[in-house]
Amino acid sequence: MDNIETFIEKFNEAVDFQEPVPITADTELASLPEWDSLAALGIIVMFSMEYNKTITGEDLKNCRTINDLLQLSS
Repeated sequence: MDNIETFIEKFNEAVDFQEPVPITADTELASLPEWDSLAALGIIVMFSMEYNKTITGEDLKNCRTINDLLQLSS
């Protein structure tokens, strides 16, 4: 499993925010200004490419924070 810093880098690349957003392990996904269906799709693709894992929209709905997403990668 990646450490949180590496995971956040991958998250930022996958979501590709217009403006940089400070993100920590405790950042709530719903608080991110561009957290939408396109961002979620980017995360689903990231998990497939980076972690060889298939996650669903339902998996994402059950994640509240960045750290919750990181736990899915293990």
